[in-house]
Amino acid sequence: MSTAFWIKRFFTVLAIAFAIIAIGQLLKGRDAGVATLQAAIWASISATIFTVARFFQARRGVHCAICKDTPEMQEPPSR
Repeated sequence: MSTAFWIKRFFTVLAIAFAIIAIGQLLKGRDAGVATLQAAIWASISATIFTVARFFQARRGVHCAICKDTPEMQEPPSR
């Protein structure tokens, strides 16, 4: 898998984690600035850990059934 794939994966996870954490912080009643800061910090940490872990698992040939990120796991195109 190319470098572009891993960069795209990182930013996808970063955006999803940021949204979930920010919403959680806002629901707790935190100020928007604090919620945004906490979301940025924890989303960065989470996305880095997830992406690095998946990178090393992919190098070892471990497939993720949920991610379906390897060519063997992708569904064939419909005819």
